[in-house]
Amino acid sequence: MTELNNQVDGTESMADALESFGEVKIGDVVRGEVLAVEDKQAIVGIEGAGVEGVVPAKELSTLPVEDINEIIKVGDVLDLVVISSIGKDKENGSYLLSKRRLDAKKVWEDIEKEFQAGNIIEAPVTDVVKGGLVVDVGVRGFVPASMVEDHFVADFSAYKGQTLAFKIVEIEPSENRLILSHKAVVEAEKAGKKQELLSSIQEGDIIEGTVARLTDFGAFVDLGGIDGLVHVSEISHSHIAKPSDALKVGDKVQVAVLGVDPDRERISLSIKDTLPGPWDNIEEAAAPGTVLDGTVKRLTSFGAFVEVFPGVEGLVHISQISHKHIATPHEVLHEGDEVKVKVLEVNPQDHRIALSIKALEEKPADAKEDEVEEADDYVMPEESTGFSMGDILGAALKNDSDAADEEQ
Repeated sequence: MTELNNQVDGTESMADALESFGEVKIGDVVRGEVLAVEDKQAIVGIEGAGVEGVVPAKELSTLPVEDINEIIKVGDVLDLVVISSIGKDKENGSYLLSKRRLDAKKVWEDIEKEFQAGNIIEAPVTDVVKGGLVVDVGVRGFVPASMVEDHFVADFSAYKGQTLAFKIVEIEPSENRLILSHKAVVEAEKAGKKQELLSSIQEGDIIEGTVARLTDFGAFVDLGGIDGLVHVSEISHSHIAKPSDALKVGDKVQVAVLGVDPDRERISLSIKDTLPGPWDNIEEAAAPGTVLDGTVKRLTSFGAFVEVFPGVEGLVHISQISHKHIATPHEVLHEGDEVKVKVLEVNPQDHRIALSIKALEEKPADAKEDEVEEADDYVMPEESTGFSMGDILGAALKNDSDAADEEQ
């Protein structure tokens, strides 16, 4: 009788034990203790269920797993999600489990929070594919080519392995869809720097910048967040036909701020204002009696303007061109001619230099001294010649004028 009671009690105890185990369903989140680690899977005991489960290596981590022993060991307790049932018998049943999918679910939840808050996230670029970049944020993210930078990039190979900041553009966990933009971060940073620079830069400041673009009318210089324009006339003290004659993209240059327009986000710059002026120390470089090489730049009825230094022109009066009498400078000179000239007089304050060509030539034996023509024969346009009528006509006209004063 006692034996029968024990048998009944044993049967009831087994039944009670089976009933005490919770039913495992697909989608349940369970805890499993690692019982064994094999090459491509881990065997775990599901707590509170009395059954075992299998976790394939690919379901252990969101990252590729080369050696399963590097990430788990016997005795580890893992949070897992039930993917499917392998066995039909409750006592001997087994389940396919995943840690990766549970981790991914948590990652998606975290990313969703970051997205709703408008936060910027950082992630490494794991691959470069056709059309953009693949990044790892715990789950796979994609950066379309048009969202990598705020400028065209021909080759993205250098981005692989870099950790970049991204703005979340689109998120859809049910489709494992995560679209990110690095371009949006770059644009936001530049906008912030632009406003900071516009509020801090003042007229007269000297700043270092980088030539970003060249156009026919000038050069755009990156000041570290905003581009300023150097008009072609502000590049050099000497005349240049186009900016590319003096600059190239990438050049580091010193620029002076000519003006700032915060409302229109425009900054006017000058390179030549940071350079020594062409007339600086001209008294030393072109002292009276100095012989210089020059280029004929302009011819007028009263003489020739000769460039002796970049941005520095002097006047060779018609009477100083040749020992022979000439009616116009065009008879012996042409624009672009290379000539040697002697400095007769220099006036740094008024930016004037009087030059002579004939002073360097031997006077022919039969040559007659030129007679200075009447002032009415000279029409002096009020351009930036820097020379007065007396400078143009020469000392002889001054003597005639003095004589006239004495007669009066």
